[in-house]
Amino acid sequence: MKQILIVASLIIGSVLSVGLHADESSDIQKLQTRWADIKYQLPEAEREKAFELLVNDAAALTGANPGKPVYLIWEGIIRSTYAGAKGGLGALDQVKQAKKLFEQSIALDPAALAGSAYTSLGSLYYQVPGWPVGFGDDKKAEEMLLKGLSYNPEGIDSNYWYGDYLLNQKQYLKAVAALEKALQAPARSGRESADVGRKQEIQVALAKAKKHL
Repeated sequence: MKQILIVASLIIGSVLSVGLHADESSDIQKLQTRWADIKYQLPEAEREKAFELLVNDAAALTGANPGKPVYLIWEGIIRSTYAGAKGGLGALDQVKQAKKLFEQSIALDPAALAGSAYTSLGSLYYQVPGWPVGFGDDKKAEEMLLKGLSYNPEGIDSNYWYGDYLLNQKQYLKAVAALEKALQAPARSGRESADVGRKQEIQVALAKAKKHL
């Protein structure tokens, strides 16, 4: 059975400030920074509680800023990552809530944050168990991930998650190409910690894919 995994940050640093007011940019930067600190710096045993607290902060910001996709996206990302830290079927509720948040964001503005909601949603579709336990669907995953890539073809996260999906599908040659492209993605201003952590994850996935070539 597939396991609910961590959905990583899907925001593109270079576009963070585009179309955002100063208060929105500040809010999101704080969530991003705390997310990266927890995911990449905090001991694993402490992450679940830390993400639970961050979910509360993100939900409060979403509630205070109704109808703004950027908040929906980041609450969804944090809930997804919290589900990964929590693990097991007990995390399904958080993942289902994240799915709804991404869908709401797409309905409002599919291009928000360079199509991040599509990539986030695609990541969920191939990592969550399928019916009757969850909503996992590999075909939907590919559809969403490709839409995310159409908005952000050079992004580290959009290419990483597509590559990881291809690895999951045993399409190893295509996975290597996508993952190597992810490694060549431009650095994201203010996202240095996230970039370092993401590149470590890419290297792990790349090594797995290359074993099969």
